[in-house]
Amino acid sequence: MRANSKIPATIDDYIEACPRNVQSILQRIRRIVQDAAPEAVEVISYRMPAFKLNGIVIYFAAFKNHIGIFPPIKGDPKLAKALEGYTGPKGNLRFPMDEPIPYGLIKRVVSHRVKQLRAKTTKTKKG
Repeated sequence: MRANSKIPATIDDYIEACPRNVQSILQRIRRIVQDAAPEAVEVISYRMPAFKLNGIVIYFAAFKNHIGIFPPIKGDPKLAKALEGYTGPKGNLRFPMDEPIPYGLIKRVVSHRVKQLRAKTTKTKKG
């Protein structure tokens, strides 16, 4: 996505503005989130595709050399260990495009975020 490009209105707009080789990666990440959280709502936030479900499940974006996933993952030591090679300086995830994208790991990230958001909602309803 070019920094000077028009702000996308939808995730489809965002993906269509990306290079063709990146579009399939973004579509696959989108399907992973849709499968893990079918009730999540697609939005554009901070100029990036995102899914909301009682909070942001994930943001994802294409950069020149990597796919970024935000926010940082917390609360699961095993998942954090598996993500070590992909964690950037602020804890956000970077998946290099010159390597195979670890979709199974992304699925774990999304499932973890969904679980966290549902737990947060349950605590709010009880309290």
